[in-house]
Amino acid sequence: MAALRPRRRALVSPLCRAFSGPGCQLAPERAGERRDTAPSRVSGFCPPRKSCHDWIGPPDKHSNLRPVHFYVPENESPLEQKLRKLRQETQEWNQQFWANQNLTFCREKEEFIRSRLKAKGLELRTGSGQKATLDAEEMADFYKEFLSKNFQKHLCYNRLTADAEGAVESEN
Repeated sequence: MAALRPRRRALVSPLCRAFSGPGCQLAPERAGERRDTAPSRVSGFCPPRKSCHDWIGPPDKHSNLRPVHFYVPENESPLEQKLRKLRQETQEWNQQFWANQNLTFCREKEEFIRSRLKAKGLELRTGSGQKATLDAEEMADFYKEFLSKNFQKHLCYNRLTADAEGAVESEN
């Protein structure tokens, strides 16, 4: 399971603890954020108080993934708890990976656009105040370069995701 937590500290700040009725509680989350990574604040979405089901929230603004609010039954067995915690850790890891990947993508894209516009002798804004853009062919160069540069990272992500799915299936 160490592969699911590659050199990470606490990833997700606490989610809203909306399940407060008898036998219903929201699974606890780890607090804390790293300063060198994308913000990991997941949506403030809160399921109804009396719900006794997992709920899927709106997309996170950094990772674009929809977080799951896990229901914890009153009589949760040790095996069910282990499975839920494994699912939570996997979700936290996915949230952080994609938040960081999206942050990197946006930074590199802006830098690429800036450098190409500078090379053409153009400003970031046009005379009318609109943001200057590049055509599709120029942006294709960036996308190709970005994917090539991040190929190994995505390959590792796919392998770790498959390992995590296998671990969850073996717990069922």
